[in-house]
Amino acid sequence: MQIFSLFTRRSMLIGFVNSFLGVFFTPQVVLAASKASDSNWSLDNSEWRERLSSDSYNVLRQEGTERPFSSLLNNEKRKGMYHCAGCDLALFSSTAKFDSGTGWPSFWQSLPDAIETKVDFKLIVPRTEYHCSRCGGHQGHVFNDGPRPTGKRYCNNGVALTFRPAS
Repeated sequence: MQIFSLFTRRSMLIGFVNSFLGVFFTPQVVLAASKASDSNWSLDNSEWRERLSSDSYNVLRQEGTERPFSSLLNNEKRKGMYHCAGCDLALFSSTAKFDSGTGWPSFWQSLPDAIETKVDFKLIVPRTEYHCSRCGGHQGHVFNDGPRPTGKRYCNNGVALTFRPAS
């Protein structure tokens, strides 16, 4: 009985905190998929499942997270561009990539108009989540602990990206 009571109080507290934070941190809605002019990126779930690997689908369409240090792109050092694995939109240049030590490919700046953000409350504390501006695919989260000149760290899931080396 004590455990049930504790669990119920904890659930109520978490619900209250989420509601309270929602008043002050209104999430920005990601409208990327709906405002895309090309209907090729307004796919239903079964079409996305056919198009993507299961890991990429989990991250891009279900806002999952891959295991840290599991992506080969984390150690990619060549010059080139990082594209959305869902729609091939260029999101980041290799010139903005840095080793954050987190286990995920990290960038201090995205390409202009490449991403859209919203507030994520999944861990109770608000975080800024970002998505591809063309297909709406979840890429990762942006934090304010990156290097100069922006001070940003775009922490990206490697399975949400493809790399195109410079020619």
